[in-house]
Amino acid sequence: MTYDSSGKTCKQEADSPASFIELINRSVITWVDYITDDPAKDLPIVAAQLGFSETFVTNVSGANQLNYQDFDAEMFMRLPSIQIRGNDVKAYPLYFLMKKNMVFTVHMRLVDKRFIRLRRYSEAIIRKIPMDATPEAKLTILMTRIIDANDDSNFRHLRVIEEFGDELNKDLMDVDTDRTQLAPKIYEMKHALIVYMNALWDSVDVLHAIRYGDAELLTDDEKILNRVSALVDETKGQLGLSEHMSEVLASGIEATQAIYNNQLTVANNQLTISNNQLSVLNNRFAKLVAYLTLIGTVLLIPNTLATMLGNSVWVFGPDFLAPYIALFVGATVIGTTVMWYWMKQSGLLNENKLPTKEDLLRSSKNS
Repeated sequence: MTYDSSGKTCKQEADSPASFIELINRSVITWVDYITDDPAKDLPIVAAQLGFSETFVTNVSGANQLNYQDFDAEMFMRLPSIQIRGNDVKAYPLYFLMKKNMVFTVHMRLVDKRFIRLRRYSEAIIRKIPMDATPEAKLTILMTRIIDANDDSNFRHLRVIEEFGDELNKDLMDVDTDRTQLAPKIYEMKHALIVYMNALWDSVDVLHAIRYGDAELLTDDEKILNRVSALVDETKGQLGLSEHMSEVLASGIEATQAIYNNQLTVANNQLTISNNQLSVLNNRFAKLVAYLTLIGTVLLIPNTLATMLGNSVWVFGPDFLAPYIALFVGATVIGTTVMWYWMKQSGLLNENKLPTKEDLLRSSKNS
């Protein structure tokens, strides 16, 4: 998009930036927007095609690019373009390469349609730049307008993060939610906010450099520079909202987790009480079996003796009645006593003093 000295605007598309050289040379202000899949590879090539100096091209192609570099007659800036797809938050780079009458922006194809919309209204944006303004003022006005549009799109993504946080709180409150999935979701939520806030801080750093860097290419007009200050304040406001949302989400998550932990404690207490009651019931059955065994012993010994002594091998008359009864009674008493003593030593007849339901509830409240 170009704007010549006669006030006419011209919009043109091409596969190579080199096609714009003649148009740029006769324009007072130009915006060239370049879309790429690999900015690290394409940036030095297209910068050289557009006539940027060899020193500038070498610096912008370096591995350790700074977010802001001033080369007097040329400038380089890198701002974040935040994208959220699902729960994945990424800050793609938006590159600004500038010289006297041109703002050249480079962004990835993965970035949303923010620049397509901006290019649609580029003619109106260019026409609003005053014809009598200095070249530095024209360049600064166009640059701040593009930055403002990019920041507005970044800020809209905060709403997506808020919706993600609301869904997370809903999952935390749902008792049927698979708890093994909560930890990854909480991490994704916090990671999304960290990426978002780091991107905003990068924007603040670059905007501060523009405002107070005294670049030769940019204007010294305070009225125009106040627009940059307004962008700084707006970005800081979004940072404040992000930090506040982070605190609210963190407190909400902690509160919901506390509720869940309390519910889990109560459920565990109920399970413990149920297990305790089952243990009591099992102990009672064990005691019942022990008593039945004693009763069986009382009946088994006389029956066994009567069976044995009733055999025709033994000849006992009425004169043997007293010893016979004494034998039955003595053997029964001795056998029952031995069985009772063995059961007592084995703990089958001990009273297990288990806590009551009230004791367990009182203990859980105290903990």
